[in-house]
Amino acid sequence: MAKVDINKTLKALHLKKNNYGVSTGQKHFGSGVPITSYSPVDGSAIATVSTSTLADFNKVLKSSQSAFLTWRNMPAPKRGEIVRQYGEKLRKYKQPLGELVTYEMGKSLQEGLGEVQEMIDICDFAVGLSRQLYGLTMHSERPEHRMYEQYHPLGVVGIISAFNFPVAVWNWNTALAWVCGDVCIWKPSEKAPLCSIACQNIWAEVAKENKLPEGISNVINGDYKVGQMMTTNKHIPLISATGSTRMGKVVGAAVAERLGRSLLELGGNNAIIITPDADLDMTIIGAVFGAVGTCGQRCTSTRRLIVHASLVDKLGKRLKKAYSQLTIGNPLDEKNHVGPLIDSQAVDAYLNALRAVKEQGGKFIVPGGHIEGCYVKPAIALVNNDMDIVQRETFAPILYVIPYHDLDEAIAIQNDVPQGLSSAIMTTNMREAERFLSASGSDCGIANVNIGTSGAEIGGAFGGEKETGGGRESGSDAWKVYMRRQTNTINYSTSLPLAQGIKFDI
Repeated sequence: MAKVDINKTLKALHLKKNNYGVSTGQKHFGSGVPITSYSPVDGSAIATVSTSTLADFNKVLKSSQSAFLTWRNMPAPKRGEIVRQYGEKLRKYKQPLGELVTYEMGKSLQEGLGEVQEMIDICDFAVGLSRQLYGLTMHSERPEHRMYEQYHPLGVVGIISAFNFPVAVWNWNTALAWVCGDVCIWKPSEKAPLCSIACQNIWAEVAKENKLPEGISNVINGDYKVGQMMTTNKHIPLISATGSTRMGKVVGAAVAERLGRSLLELGGNNAIIITPDADLDMTIIGAVFGAVGTCGQRCTSTRRLIVHASLVDKLGKRLKKAYSQLTIGNPLDEKNHVGPLIDSQAVDAYLNALRAVKEQGGKFIVPGGHIEGCYVKPAIALVNNDMDIVQRETFAPILYVIPYHDLDEAIAIQNDVPQGLSSAIMTTNMREAERFLSASGSDCGIANVNIGTSGAEIGGAFGGEKETGGGRESGSDAWKVYMRRQTNTINYSTSLPLAQGIKFDI
């Protein structure tokens, strides 16, 4: 049994059974219909959270716009210092926040703690970034002129996050947006709303200690209608949305209609190619964790194994043995490998996918099945890539094995899905690895060699192509999307020459 006392966890995070789900930092309110957060771990009601009405949203927007006027003028390294302090608070609250993530969402405690560590890591990254935010200098064609580019804060950033990473993905966005000089309004998943209040409570400590204005960090809880308040509002120049492809198409269309910016990180249908030169011990570890970690509810979860025909039987036996050793149960008990799906709708989607595999001609290597509540057994099926169910992303621990005969065929299978998030190849052959990473190889935003599809580090830009949305979050130069770009020309001469040699004498 789990040794975590969830009541102590809530108390440590300053949470009560009834929480206001709208916040401008230190002020909490909300006049909408309350929603109840249920734990998929044991079905218990954790707490109720108030939702946002349009009046609440307008109050939050006004507060954030006011805060932006102050925040944007604070030197970026000073903003970085605030983010550093937030990272230190996360270190202090890592254990209880990780426990809450696990209990409210259902991922293993190690993964819950790992998610908070991601928040800490991105804060560290953002602190260094706050002393960079580089522009460029260019040579002018006109004498005694200087040209350069610089980046300025964009404004209010709207963030829509999914249930599967209820805190980390928000912080990927906020840590960068904050050092860039932006303020944020967060609409978390209604399936994990309490995590957002916990993050706001932690932020409130930093804001109070530094006498920061209300509105730098804001939360509005509720369903998709609350998200629409952000996506259709012209005063929010950037919407960063993480979730399903269906959701992303709706958000992208709404934001594009008002000529705003979208950062979309959507679904994945991730594959690992396994060649005859693969190290099978490494392959098993990468494939199993990728397929069953977070109960298959990561956007980077491994959905497909594209296996050389000569290895299908051997690998199938090894996978079957590995799956037989998995323990399924309360994720707060660190002896368990697999926790629950998020809710009963996710269980239904899982069971429907299993039925579709059978109806479409797939053959089960590990049959899977429903246990009780939100708990299911991970499944493995031998399939063809063109089966309809394989082309779609099912957020559940179902792994499809697809045979191939040569590497070109394997890469074609890998790319022959609508999504383009994460991919990997298992091989000790340098030529195969380089072919996979070349322009004619994987078409995904993430392409790995000898590691799985999930578990990205924050230093690299995270995101994918095609129906994954094309957005990039986290590391590298992803910060640029949170800023507006400006080209400057300075004339320090005593005349006014025009570009392209144009003459205009008066």
